[in-house]
Amino acid sequence: MRVISLVPSLTETLIDCGVEVVGRTRFCLHPQAAVASIPVVGGTKEANWTRCAALQPDLVLMDREENTLEMARSCPFQWFATHITSADVVGRELNKIAELVDNQGLTDLAAKWEELAAMPDLVCQHWKNIPGLIDKVGDPVLEGARVEYMIWQDPWMAISRNTFIGSMLGKVGLGGQLAEHATPYPTLEDESLPRADTFYLFSSEPFPFDRYVDDLTQRGFNGAIVDGEYYSWFGTRSYRSLKQTMVEWA
Repeated sequence: MRVISLVPSLTETLIDCGVEVVGRTRFCLHPQAAVASIPVVGGTKEANWTRCAALQPDLVLMDREENTLEMARSCPFQWFATHITSADVVGRELNKIAELVDNQGLTDLAAKWEELAAMPDLVCQHWKNIPGLIDKVGDPVLEGARVEYMIWQDPWMAISRNTFIGSMLGKVGLGGQLAEHATPYPTLEDESLPRADTFYLFSSEPFPFDRYVDDLTQRGFNGAIVDGEYYSWFGTRSYRSLKQTMVEWA
């Protein structure tokens, strides 16, 4: 089947599993060599359906967290939207895609994800052991602190436990310290930051916090910069990353 993927992590996963991807978003960066020759049809919040029509897709893939309801409603082709909110459901959602495109590679990956999700959570006691660590911010102290995972600035945005990122943090041993919020992606008031009792994890994407280590330190934040793809790119990338961590920590 000819598939257009509007979800960066799914684009990589489909290609890795041998599915024919004929269209992608400009944020679909992996695998670099393969996506270079795949036409861009928009972003994760908008798509050019005329451009998509020229690619004659059999299926358009979306995700409820990544894409908008309007995109699904306006899509003139057969489409399917995953809803991946935790590591526990990745296998189930990949199986749905596998059935739609008749791909054994996705079926096998789904089984691996289910096995990985069922493994006991790890224990992380020091900030230097946080998987995907890129750099420190300030003078970090993780022990006894609440944890806030930041994904955007201006406005400041974080994540709740009820997200895929939250579940990944749980798998690596930080779930019990993760701050609780009423919404999946809360906006935090500028004047309330930073909190003295909080260890801040700044994601390298979608906002490039790794470019602003000095600014964050001067503002008084304590925490670390982490690889955002490790925690948010569900599919082959997060599977490989988490599996490697669990093997190394075993």
